[in-house]
Amino acid sequence: MIQSFPLSLAFLQTKPDDAALAGLMAFGCVFWILLLLGAMAFPIFCFWRIFTKAGYNGAMAFLWLVPFFGPIVVVCILAFGTWPAGQRY
Repeated sequence: MIQSFPLSLAFLQTKPDDAALAGLMAFGCVFWILLLLGAMAFPIFCFWRIFTKAGYNGAMAFLWLVPFFGPIVVVCILAFGTWPAGQRY
């Protein structure tokens, strides 16, 4: 004889509420946006400090935001440029 499911497990057979799914998706989108903004802000902060200590204007760190070529330009400026802070009089 086959027994039917007890009434307490009936929630496993229902579909999730659309509003609950929309809320979870909105939370997920906000979470990922904040994570990506943090991942973009951290190298800008680090390069701002490096440019300032090298004697350049710290705002040059915003070159990092230029797609594809920005990080290459930033690293090349720091690697091959003359650092004004290191020059002797």
